[in-house]
Amino acid sequence: MPPTDPATQTELEAAAFRRLLDHLRTRTDVQNIDMMNLAGFCRNCLSNWYQDAAQAKGLEISKDDARAFVYGMPFAEWKAKYQTEASPEQNATFEKSKPHGH
Repeated sequence: MPPTDPATQTELEAAAFRRLLDHLRTRTDVQNIDMMNLAGFCRNCLSNWYQDAAQAKGLEISKDDARAFVYGMPFAEWKAKYQTEASPEQNATFEKSKPHGH
């Protein structure tokens, strides 16, 4: 059962999110298209959600800054180092299952 104290709940959620980011930063072999095809979200989605949360609090965070936060480096650098070309099969799966807005 989750804690009933809202501050503790927020701390636990933040810790879990930080651990997810650390995990994704070490798993550079996992491509965003694979995440999208299997789970329906990717690192870019997380950065968009982070940016949305900031904006809801009245904070302006650019898309580039939100991505750098999630990726642990500028997106262009991550892309150059780790992103591979999607296969025709990956693209076909993505087109069939992509959420609206992608």
